[in-house]
Order: sequence, then structure tokens, then C-alpha cells
Amino acid sequence: MLWSRNCFLGFLAVASLYGCGFHLQGRELLPADMLRIHVVAEDQQSDFIEALRSGLRTSGAELTSDEKSATAVIRVKRDELTQKVLAVSSRNLPREYELTYRVQVSVNAGAQLLMDNQELELTRNFTFDEREVLAKEHERDQLRGELARELAASLLRRLRSR
Repeated sequence: MLWSRNCFLGFLAVASLYGCGFHLQGRELLPADMLRIHVVAEDQQSDFIEALRSGLRTSGAELTSDEKSATAVIRVKRDELTQKVLAVSSRNLPREYELTYRVQVSVNAGAQLLMDNQELELTRNFTFDEREVLAKEHERDQLRGELARELAASLLRRLRSR
């Protein structure tokens, strides 16, 4: 009796999730004309470029070092992180910072221009405590990586939706 009741409740839960349209997010592939991609950037080791490459591979793209053999080219013209003090303590020490990660990209697929100098930007705030300098520097580095991954994911969503 208890077993059948649990089965019924489990079935009901699955049916309600299915009925509401819930499904796990799968891997979304890039369009066919973007499966061999060359990435042009001044800093090939930045957090954004690393996140973009990882996302491109996950989306089924093959990264090539030869621009001529690529079916699409992503040019990163700006890739910068800025930090600004938002608040200071009574002793004139920084208490809160604002991190802004900004990239500017253009994308070509063959002779077709898909994006022309699109600027993507994300901003996050974080607090600072001079007694916890190492922990706060680590938090800042993690936040920088998170911003880069979110910007790369945003660019990939735009490329998939075209």
C-alpha cells in the first residue's frame, strides 16, 4: 500500500514537471557555418578568451589557428576589466568596489558580417575588508572569472540564435 502510494506520488511529480515544459538544458550547437572558428585577440590568455574557447568547444565548434581555413572568425577588439572604488571608510580606506568587464567583438562567417563591434559589459560590486586582504583578492579573482564566463555565454547565445 505504501509502495503504491509512493509510486503514484513519484509519477505525479514527473507528470507535473513534464506538463509544465521543464526539461534539462542540453548542449546547444552552433550553426553549421560556424563549426570551424578562428579567434583573433590581442591577449590570447585572458579570462574571456579562455571561457569563449571552452564554450565554443562545448557547442561543437572546432578551433583553428589558421584564419584562412576557418568558416567563421571572432575578433575581440576590447577585453578589459576595470575596477572603481564605490565607498570608503571613515579612515579613507576602500570598502566597496565595482568590477566592470567589457568586451567588444565582431564576428564574420565567410564574407558575411554577423556582428559588427558589439560591446558586451557586465558589472558586479564587492566589499573589501583590509583585515581579509588575501580572501578578498581571491574573491575578486573569482568574480573576474565569473564575469568572463557570463560574457562568453552571452556571446554564444547570440551566435546560436542567428
